[in-house]
Amino acid sequence: MNTKVVSDEKAALDPSSRFMRHLVTVIAVAMSLYHMYVAWFGPPEAIIFRGTHLMFALALVFLLFPSFQGTRKTWRAYDMLLLALGLGGVLHIFMDYEGFTYRIIYIDDLTPADLFWGVTMIIITLEATRRIIGWALPLTAILFVGYAALFTEITFQVLIEQLYLSTEGIFGSTLGVSAAYVMLFVIFGAFMEKSGTGRLFMDFSLALTGNSAGGPGKVAIISSSMFGTVSGSAVANVMVTGPITIPLMKRTGFKASFAGAVESVSSTGGQIMPPVMGAVAFVMAEFLAVPYLQITIWAIVPAFLFYLSVFFAVHFEAKRYQLAGVPKDQLPKLWKVMLVRGQLFIPMFVILIGLILGYSAPLCALVAALVCLPVALLRKSTREDINWYTPIAALEEGARGALSVAMACACAGLVIGSITITGLGIVFTQVVIEMASNYVLLALVVTAIAGIVLGMGMPTTPAYIVMVALLVPALIKMGIVAPAAHLFALYFAILSAITPPVALSVFAAAGIAQANMWQTGLAAVRAAAPAYIVPFMFVYEPALLFILEDGQSWYHAAIPIATATIGVIALAGGLFGWFVGRSSMLQRILLCVGAFSLINPGSMSDLIGFGILIAVSFWQLIEKRKSAALAST
Repeated sequence: MNTKVVSDEKAALDPSSRFMRHLVTVIAVAMSLYHMYVAWFGPPEAIIFRGTHLMFALALVFLLFPSFQGTRKTWRAYDMLLLALGLGGVLHIFMDYEGFTYRIIYIDDLTPADLFWGVTMIIITLEATRRIIGWALPLTAILFVGYAALFTEITFQVLIEQLYLSTEGIFGSTLGVSAAYVMLFVIFGAFMEKSGTGRLFMDFSLALTGNSAGGPGKVAIISSSMFGTVSGSAVANVMVTGPITIPLMKRTGFKASFAGAVESVSSTGGQIMPPVMGAVAFVMAEFLAVPYLQITIWAIVPAFLFYLSVFFAVHFEAKRYQLAGVPKDQLPKLWKVMLVRGQLFIPMFVILIGLILGYSAPLCALVAALVCLPVALLRKSTREDINWYTPIAALEEGARGALSVAMACACAGLVIGSITITGLGIVFTQVVIEMASNYVLLALVVTAIAGIVLGMGMPTTPAYIVMVALLVPALIKMGIVAPAAHLFALYFAILSAITPPVALSVFAAAGIAQANMWQTGLAAVRAAAPAYIVPFMFVYEPALLFILEDGQSWYHAAIPIATATIGVIALAGGLFGWFVGRSSMLQRILLCVGAFSLINPGSMSDLIGFGILIAVSFWQLIEKRKSAALAST
């Protein structure tokens, strides 16, 4: 969720503009209902479906995000002109859809109207994207389109055909993913939130871990992972769970910067947390041409390792500073939480069971969304906040929540279309391979840095799409299995949200914690340090993704998962100065060495790693007994 939405939306829709508020509500609700209808009855032809999705998005963007704060009539007229041009660009195709369908691309000449609307549509897409997510992605698109127009032999007519009158540009597969998948899951998230599921996640987490060492930090991890898998937005996750978890962490002794770091890291990981994950997971499924359920299976172990590392970072930090949890008498009882609100978990099980049974992801999301409110009405305790307007509010919020992804996907289509028609992706692949000298680790490091840099300036979805176009093919050509290469790119695009200097979720969490942004950012990198290594782990050991070679059985995945799990815990111990007991500097170094030995696949490295960890464990146990003996005397 872009923080710009809040300020700009208030400026565009002040209380005196009742008509405009109602207009936005009507369009947003219509957008959600249209996509729900399509999920149930099936989509129309691709260009019609994607074009309708884009028209809804353009209408809401130009109504919600004013161009400037001048005289109201002036900027409103300007915005309405841009909106009319954007709608006209889509309707131009719709009105002559038969001609669009039967024309021979790159052979039939374009009419002056085709050229006009093509150029107009490109400009409008760039402007709408700029308004909702900033300059980074539009400037990237301008760079690639400019390269195709000015530095290649591609004619202007061919370029416009590629970007406007085909399904390789604005109306490409990325926009199709936004229309078919993302929209439904965002609606599902909105219905979940309106049904009070956020409170369930928080109470469930408090009851489960609130009383343990560093309990509030663990509550942040569990609640943020659960909410993040529904919201799919790191910043939105921080803004929902952070105001509760961060003050709680500070009150029990955590530093403000560390509290903000834990919340930002936990919220960011929600995008890789099955069963829902973030919007980008649906794009990955489209690129790899596999069912969405397969993506969630590949993501299970990496997500587990990600959250395990953060969990033990909090645990060891709490042990080191002797931070207790929340007193039991101040915590909700788990049985009571499940008795009062437990039924709100049902919609998530609906999605999971539906996917396992083979139903399409959009249909599962639709049914789960429709189940949310009836489930909330089952008990008096959960029906208190439900009224006749709640479904309308959820439908409106769902449409608004999908806008940034819709425009990012449309704008990313300009990048993909330009790369495809110029062959730049092939050239870039060759450059990366030559630069890395066929050394896989170097290519991975280049890709990781590119993912973090791209993710700093744009949302995860377009950052991942650009990486797929430019860098992932090089990794695959160097022998890395395609799912591992795609997940590697995805992880580093996501980790950019907690990597300074531009770390959006850290900004949000630091503001809530009233902490220094740089201190919070560095604490986030330290807390998530093992997570930066996890992508390298599954590239070198695809069994962590349950990708097994012919003839291999389940234990070929079990052993790497076990060693990686222990390695991640040991690395957290080395970074935070606690394992069995307090760690000296030498012990911390040994823990890190042992962790990397376990993380690196291979029986010899595993033996070395286990040997180091056993030695450090006995060393610390002996020290604890000596300290206890001295204390007793």
